[in-house]
Amino acid sequence: MIDCLAGQLTCKAVTEAITDYLEGNLGFVERIRFQMHLGFCRGCRRYLRQMRLMLRTFGTLPMEPIPPAVRDELLQRFRTWKSRSQT
Repeated sequence: MIDCLAGQLTCKAVTEAITDYLEGNLGFVERIRFQMHLGFCRGCRRYLRQMRLMLRTFGTLPMEPIPPAVRDELLQRFRTWKSRSQT
């Protein structure tokens, strides 16, 4: 039973499901598999801690609009980050 629940959940699957996990949107079996993976994977536990810290930090920022120049720069970086990381 334990092997079945833990079976084949990859680090990539954990990173893709982390938002659903933090928001409580995983089903019972998926949540158990997620937590079992965390029990075995130090890297994913670290990633989860980083995500929680980031959410807490962003939650303390004032709700001010982003200056247009900063917004444009961020959008440009998000649009090209994948192509830059593959080079």
